[in-house]
Amino acid sequence: MSEIKFPTKVWNRIADFSISLEVDIEKDVEVSIDGEEIVVKGPKGVLRKKFNSKLLDVDIDEKERKVILRVFNPRKFERSYLNTMKSHLKNMMLGVTQGFRKTLIVAYAHFPIRVEVDEENKIILIHNFLGEKKPRKAKIVGDSTKVTVKEDKIIVEGISKEEVGQTAANLRQATKIKRKDPRVFMDGIYVLKEG
Repeated sequence: MSEIKFPTKVWNRIADFSISLEVDIEKDVEVSIDGEEIVVKGPKGVLRKKFNSKLLDVDIDEKERKVILRVFNPRKFERSYLNTMKSHLKNMMLGVTQGFRKTLIVAYAHFPIRVEVDEENKIILIHNFLGEKKPRKAKIVGDSTKVTVKEDKIIVEGISKEEVGQTAANLRQATKIKRKDPRVFMDGIYVLKEG
């Protein structure tokens, strides 16, 4: 594929209208680019994130151990996209080194709620919620997300912040009570602690 050659004056003008951000690569983390995906490898696993190559230019400086994110002709949307990708990259590096964790609590007044994890089908079954005979279901998002139940606490762990957060939100949504006053009917599953 041939490279486009710009006259010097034009190229300098294009380079003037660009914004770049640098993200330091953490220790024990490898960052690479595979097509339109940023791949982050660490001791806990591998995460991939797609990016729009029409908006964003991604370079990796191996010597300085930095990822350089750059947009050309930035408007409001491009600037926000640049900051969003920077945050995603930092969260990915944090996930593959430390991981993410959310602790949820099972609250009930009369009918004791029993929570069961079905690893094979990647769902969480919530039995006897408000005395219902049919169990409610919440989906476990992602392959790396692990859910453990200890008495009245549910611990959701994983390397992807989005997948851990969505799994916790699915649990909360599955136990949402409709057409009743939430100040009186407080049964459900609630996020107790993050991190």
